[in-house]
Amino acid sequence: MAEYAEVELLRVYCGESDRIDGRPAHEVLVELARRHGAAGATVLRGVLGFGAGSLVHTAKLLRLSEDLPMIVEIVDRPQRIEALLPRIEAAAKGGLITRQRVSAHFHCPVRVHDVMAVDVATVAPDTPLPEVVDLLVAREVKAVPVLDPKGRVAGIVTGGDLLSRGGLGARISLQESLPEAFRLEERGRLTGRVAADVMTAPVTTIADKAGLREAARIMTKKSLKRLPVVDAAGELVGIVSRADILRSAASLAPAAEALPRFTAGLFQLARDVMFTDVPTVGPDAPLADVVAKIVASPLRRVVVVDAERKVLGIVVDGELLAHCGPGRKPGILRALFGSGGDEAVACPAGTAAEVMERRVHTVPEDAALMDVLQKMLSCQCKRLAVVDDDGRLLGMVDRDAILRGIAGT
Repeated sequence: MAEYAEVELLRVYCGESDRIDGRPAHEVLVELARRHGAAGATVLRGVLGFGAGSLVHTAKLLRLSEDLPMIVEIVDRPQRIEALLPRIEAAAKGGLITRQRVSAHFHCPVRVHDVMAVDVATVAPDTPLPEVVDLLVAREVKAVPVLDPKGRVAGIVTGGDLLSRGGLGARISLQESLPEAFRLEERGRLTGRVAADVMTAPVTTIADKAGLREAARIMTKKSLKRLPVVDAAGELVGIVSRADILRSAASLAPAAEALPRFTAGLFQLARDVMFTDVPTVGPDAPLADVVAKIVASPLRRVVVVDAERKVLGIVVDGELLAHCGPGRKPGILRALFGSGGDEAVACPAGTAAEVMERRVHTVPEDAALMDVLQKMLSCQCKRLAVVDDDGRLLGMVDRDAILRGIAGT
């Protein structure tokens, strides 16, 4: 049986010609509701009616220019309507406002086919690996499904596959920032092999009509970041990523309490899901030590803290390359990616403070996961540092933790 939640319906009656600061009143009221994060708002245009002044408004053929009645309906949880109401009353400056408690069943885009990417780049099993990498870089994606001659999904090549089995040194997102000579060296190590040599097979797929929570559960259970999507005939119709699910969850956050099967996990707090094994260094740590910790950690980053563990900055492998001048870059590349070549080139001198990014995106330990998710999306971060009230590092929360919350695992 469908789940229903108690919500409140707020109605504001006005005229089509009513204005608020020169703009149509109904447009202003809807914009107020949207900025407040209301679950939804609708404007209805009447065909006949009268108000307190007994002036009849009609849409009859000979009176099309008359001021027709308008109704703005806003739906949300009662406590959110209560918070929004003073703004509506201040803006409306008159007119009839009604409130009504109702039960609602939310029909929201929480199925795979509603959020998946449909313009999917694909390769054949015999596509050379250098071409696969070039395609990933050009399309700014992290994986491509491999289709057999009949158009069925035979496997998938991910950035992780290229690093672990293909011999690629730098991950896909860093390829364009590499010097030309290093890029050519990277492609040289891939020469002679094809997609079938490194692809993950058999590949886990998901039906286009499956729910996003099911997709989240599969991803968390199998440690996957994306799933090829197939239709009832088993043909590829799209691909859904972890980021797609998280963006959908963020868009549904205002109605989260009405959608417990999908977003209830977002009411957990950052401290409930954070991991504490975060590599750290002091600001005076030698650059060689910084790089060593980056290479040793799957996070590919270290947080710079003072003696009291207060966060001072962060060093990420990609940003480290941007912070280093031409003289340091060859040594950094060799140290980060273990490339062949001139082994005499050592990691250059320097300290963490010289190369760290001082702006660190953080969240308090009592932040709800829905707020953590919103910040991740706004700052385009995959991980956020969790700090206490004094700015001391407690841990980190990442996309996978939020996905587990959605999956209910």
